[in-house]
Amino acid sequence: MSTALLCLLGFAAWTALLPIVLITYRSTKLLTGRASTDDFRADVPHGGERYRRLMRAHANCVENLPLFAAVVLVAASARLDPPHFALLAQTYLGARVVQSIIHIASGSALAVYLRFTAFFVQLVCLGAMGLAAARALGAWTS
Repeated sequence: MSTALLCLLGFAAWTALLPIVLITYRSTKLLTGRASTDDFRADVPHGGERYRRLMRAHANCVENLPLFAAVVLVAASARLDPPHFALLAQTYLGARVVQSIIHIASGSALAVYLRFTAFFVQLVCLGAMGLAAARALGAWTS
C-alpha cells in the first residue's frame, strides 16, 4: 500500500476520532444527569466554546476528506507513488491534524492565524498532488 493511501486512512481515522470525543462528552453529561437526551439538538448551540470548536473542527475534516481522497485515489489508480508525492501526503495529513488541534485548543487571533497557515499548507500540498496525479494520467502535460 502506498504512503499516500496510508495517509488517506490516517485522515479518515482522525476524522472518526473527533466525534468519538464528542460522543464521550455527551455520554458523560447524560450518564451523570447533567443533560437530557434532547439537550444536544443540532440547530441549537450547546456546550462550552471548546466543545463548539471541536464540532467545527470535525465538520472541517468531513468537508476536506473527500478532496484529499479524490486526489489520492486518482493517483493510486494511475499507480503514481514517487517519493515527493508521499511526502506531500504526509505533510498534508500532519497539517490537517495540527489545524484540528489548534482549532480545538483556542479561538485566539494567534490560533486563527496558525490554523490558516496549516490550512494553506494543505492547499499547497493538495494542489501539487492534484497536478502530479493529472500529469500521471496524461491530462496535464505542460
